Amino acid sequence: MATGMQMGPAFRALRSDRSATQQRLARGALRRVLGYARPHRPLIAVFLVLTVIDAGLVVVSPLLVKRIVDDGILTGDGGLVTELALLMAAVALLDAALTVLMGYLSARIGEGLIYDLRTEVFGHVQRQSLAFFTRTQTGALVSRLNNDVIGAQRAFTSTLSGTVSNTISVVVVGIAMVALSWEITLLCLVMFPLLYLCSRWVGNRLAGLTRRQMEGNADLGNAMTERFNVGGAMLLKLFGRRTEEDRTFADKAAVVRDLGVQISLIQRVFLAAMMAVPALATALVYGVGGHLAISGALTVGTLLALATLLVRLLGPLQGLSNVRIDVMTALVSFERVFEVLDLPSLVQERPDAVALPRSASRLTFDHVSFHYPRADEVSLASLETVARPESADSGQVLTDVSFVAEPGQMVALVGPSGAGKSTITHLVARLYDVSEGQVSVDGHDVRAVTLQSLEDAVGYVTQDAHMFHDTIGANLRYARPGASDEQVWAALEAAQVAELVRHLPDGLDTVVGDRGYRLSGGERQRLAIARLLLKAPSIVVLDEATAHLDSESEAAVQRALDAALRGRTSLVIAHRLSTVRNADLILVVEDGRIVQRGTHAELIATGGLYLDLYRTQFNTQPTEDSWTSA
Repeated sequence: MATGMQMGPAFRALRSDRSATQQRLARGALRRVLGYARPHRPLIAVFLVLTVIDAGLVVVSPLLVKRIVDDGILTGDGGLVTELALLMAAVALLDAALTVLMGYLSARIGEGLIYDLRTEVFGHVQRQSLAFFTRTQTGALVSRLNNDVIGAQRAFTSTLSGTVSNTISVVVVGIAMVALSWEITLLCLVMFPLLYLCSRWVGNRLAGLTRRQMEGNADLGNAMTERFNVGGAMLLKLFGRRTEEDRTFADKAAVVRDLGVQISLIQRVFLAAMMAVPALATALVYGVGGHLAISGALTVGTLLALATLLVRLLGPLQGLSNVRIDVMTALVSFERVFEVLDLPSLVQERPDAVALPRSASRLTFDHVSFHYPRADEVSLASLETVARPESADSGQVLTDVSFVAEPGQMVALVGPSGAGKSTITHLVARLYDVSEGQVSVDGHDVRAVTLQSLEDAVGYVTQDAHMFHDTIGANLRYARPGASDEQVWAALEAAQVAELVRHLPDGLDTVVGDRGYRLSGGERQRLAIARLLLKAPSIVVLDEATAHLDSESEAAVQRALDAALRGRTSLVIAHRLSTVRNADLILVVEDGRIVQRGTHAELIATGGLYLDLYRTQFNTQPTEDSWTSA
């Protein structure tokens, strides 16, 4: 049962951004929102019935007070006083039980809705192309899964129940007050415009300040996130910018502090007004009603009931004055979630897709051309921190690329930076789709096979092998969740890293840290190779797997790679030409085109860009001794 002013919901409504009421919702948005309520309709129906009952109980206690005073105390009927007091206690217990049950149902509905929305958004985002993640700010995307989903959930819990409860309470209390004394009720209504005007003024000020405070807190959060991860902390220490960072952070925190002081002051003003208006209205009731009671036109019990009902009327009225803001804010949160759900992925599985055999290993590029998609095709402006100037074409990245990697062959991609080598490898597992031409595996167009079967057949090792903040065992089993310890150790042995793991205090249970930073680059690369071996793909893609390693680590990783590539088709990017000298086919890429192809010996004999790259690296003529020293 609502008693007095409900300050929590009132403040939350006032802190809501009133600009939400100016948003134009997409057609059909409300119907789509109601669709999410369909699985929870039985619970919502019971919840609303209990809300109506609870709202109706708001007038019971004041009316019982009237009878206790008029029919019990003033007449000396002690038995009636006892009966009515017990009835008041029963009403209070019923109200408490309803509150608990309504809280349970609200949690079931709200958490169920959050679960539905989060899992749907997460699943949809997981299926976006790589281009989506290269543009989207992670924090903004996570906010959609947290803040906006919770904001949408309020539409079916606090906003819905508050609107129904407040409406019923205002109607029931208003009828009861008019029935007791329409004259005093009419006088009290004069005070309500003061409450409304105060609410509007405070709400407008508070919404703007709160928005700025949220932006300030977000700025603080971004600063901490960037500087508290391993890479940011290392950069700070290497450049010795502690003092400047302290000063910058203090300035940002000061803005949030000052805004907090202003918000607190305005809230106090509002709280004082919310206390003053009911007090003035109560004084009016007692002043006018007292004289009426003295003259016999009004009973003392009626006077007390009116005063109690008046206080219980102000809270629901305040809630209803902000109901449009609450509803629109919730609907805008839904729209922000729908904005992500409605963004199509450029890489989609066809309805008639077939499963690619796990052993498929013949890789063919047939006149492939490619350009990166425009920003408006893959991302949302609201998920990017920096405003996009325009959605212009990136230009052709690959042009008429054709080659065949036969089963078990190693095909190497060499060439200057930015030539398009990594883009070629990205097309193998459909991280992007070709613009023209076809990439096929064993004659199957990769766009015509299921994504899962293609991902099972292709394995990657990149120059920056990512590790989750988890144990070594968990990171390895990410490639094969059901792998036994024996299979994991066999993969570690083949990757030349088993001895290292055995000497760690916790073995496979050792936590690798954020992005695997507790391990050296060579150790991280060898664990990535072990993960690849555990997956056992038929096609292996190596993207600069030894680019940033020292000589000792490179030698260990190269031995691990020899095991990983044995018997598998491989596509290898390498800047160090010594690592691909024995490749079955070397493709020289420049400006998105294959300008030379052949074995090492053939390319050296032919001259051209490959020979220029060799001379740049080794600053000598290509002799057997120079390759050996390399």
